[in-house]
Amino acid sequence: MTAVHELRGPAEWTGDEMRERSDWMLELQPGHVTELTAALTAVDQAGVELVDIAKSDFPLPTLGPVLEKMVDELMDGRGFALLRGVPVESLTEHQAELMTWGLGLHVGIPLQQGLGAKLLVHVRDQGVDPKSPLARGYQHRAFLNYHTDTPDVVALLCIRPAMEGGVSTIVSSVAVHNEIVRTRPDLAALMYEPWWHDRRRGDGPDSFFQCPIYAVDEAGSRLFAYYGPDYVRSAPRGAHVPELTPQQVEAMELLERLNNEPRFVLDMHFRPGDVQFLNNYVVMHGRTSYADYPDPALRRDLIRLWLTVDRDLGLPASISERGLMSRSAAFRRPA
Repeated sequence: MTAVHELRGPAEWTGDEMRERSDWMLELQPGHVTELTAALTAVDQAGVELVDIAKSDFPLPTLGPVLEKMVDELMDGRGFALLRGVPVESLTEHQAELMTWGLGLHVGIPLQQGLGAKLLVHVRDQGVDPKSPLARGYQHRAFLNYHTDTPDVVALLCIRPAMEGGVSTIVSSVAVHNEIVRTRPDLAALMYEPWWHDRRRGDGPDSFFQCPIYAVDEAGSRLFAYYGPDYVRSAPRGAHVPELTPQQVEAMELLERLNNEPRFVLDMHFRPGDVQFLNNYVVMHGRTSYADYPDPALRRDLIRLWLTVDRDLGLPASISERGLMSRSAAFRRPA
């Protein structure tokens, strides 16, 4: 098994620490709101298709540099940020999508959210059975355990929160990794080995792939995590995929117990106009179950973008082709 060690840096944080700080929350200034409104009005009136809108079509002269600095914090700092105050009141659904898209272009390149899926999806209850082997977490209202998504960065713009619940919860993958290295180095090493995962594309071989839960760059100083407990547990439905070993089950139980320990967890209670940005390599996220308002017009609605940052991240080969879509697919799209 792979020799492992603790990793240091600003991405190693605890919920206890972050609750004492507010520098991870970025409040938009009046000038930023004016820029967003003007950019939205221009693209909306032009009637341009969403996917044809480029970064230059959505100019943000003063907010753009703020977002660029935020990307530095996402990729080389603590790994997350919450932008507050995006003007979403009275927007149509299409305008809200344009707003999300325009903001996202200043952070990264949108990535398709699964084979045949869209570049932008609404996270809202679609009545899908969460126990279905092909269900995706954004399609139902049930509890979501801690996991990572496919892209470098996941962005969520809150249009409306739920009537009750639906709290976004995050943990530092680095802090939890280090706790496992300290307390169960044998299980930490196991997580650096290949694991089977389920893409939930059907029953064919392409629906299943192998990659580790943890990997590090060549220098051994930067962590890359990839984990989806539901997708690991459903992988043995593949005819060629073995059942989880007792040691793997134990490792998952430990990881999930630590992920849910209050000292590691930071809760985010979304308000309309909040945008959460997460670096999937160093932050895992979950969600409490939620109940919606009876009125469909008031029900919980978040808009999600998967973003690839235009930087060399030193991504290890063992984890580079993980998930639903290859990272390189973002760079094959027209800029």
